[in-house]
Amino acid sequence: MAFPIKTCVICHEEFELRPDKPGFANRCPSCSEPEESAEPQVRPSSDYAERRAQLEVAAARRKAMRDLLYRKDS
Repeated sequence: MAFPIKTCVICHEEFELRPDKPGFANRCPSCSEPEESAEPQVRPSSDYAERRAQLEVAAARRKAMRDLLYRKDS
């Protein structure tokens, strides 16, 4: 059984789309390889005071939006 011939969207080379091919189906194997220099994203750690301040700011923002949206015009 012949594998379908696809064209890479990045380098425009033709390649066979095989079932065990890693990566994207519209990219050739060389363009699908992950970059070695890419490091995983690390969430910055925040202490209790920073998290508490962010929660208070978010609560104040929600209260202000609620007051603006649902205030009674009398």
